[in-house]
Amino acid sequence: MAMTKTLSMISRTGRDLQRYNDGCRQVVGCIPYRYRKTNQSSTVQGTQIDDLEFLLISSQKSPRWMFPKGGWETDEALEDAALRETFEESGVIGEVEVHEFLGTWNFKSKSQGTFHEGHMFPLLVTDELDDWPEKTVRKRLWLKFSEAREVCWHSWMKEALDVFASKLTKRNKEEEEPQTCAFDELSYEQTIGAVSDPMFCVEPRISIEANDLTCEELRISLVVKKQQ
Repeated sequence: MAMTKTLSMISRTGRDLQRYNDGCRQVVGCIPYRYRKTNQSSTVQGTQIDDLEFLLISSQKSPRWMFPKGGWETDEALEDAALRETFEESGVIGEVEVHEFLGTWNFKSKSQGTFHEGHMFPLLVTDELDDWPEKTVRKRLWLKFSEAREVCWHSWMKEALDVFASKLTKRNKEEEEPQTCAFDELSYEQTIGAVSDPMFCVEPRISIEANDLTCEELRISLVVKKQQ
């Protein structure tokens, strides 16, 4: 989902609109990433985890590194909150990959002593801005996967990063699997049934291009012959 709403240079504050679920504060965040070599789309075949860089931000109160996240409020959809929080804290915009939702984690805030539910998405970065709402209180750091996982402070965010890597590996495996040829038996039977004249029969014959047995060049031809 691309950012369509006007971006505010003032971060939202307060808890008046904060969502809760059975007493758990609802937060949402993103794992911002980009391609290291070329500006490719997120559907490029064969992309490896080391082809990517991930953006972490510093905490406001400590030198700890983490992915951007914040409160999900009642006047916005989950993915809109993810976009807003990512922009406010890290100054990047892009596409929240809703179809690649990473999951929900339950954790306890050590600073606040309250329980939270954290929802995480990948975000393919399309633009990195020089100015953003929390520029004066946060730093940005682009790292490779192994480095990002090592410095990320929150264990649940590391798990979200692992899920991202697993999804990428699974997608690559599916793309590499060879195609198989399967004939539609129902269509074939319907074709035979269409020949109602008892004086005719249908004989299936496979026609293959010379010296090439690829699935794309395999054809089924139906030859109607008059019975003797």
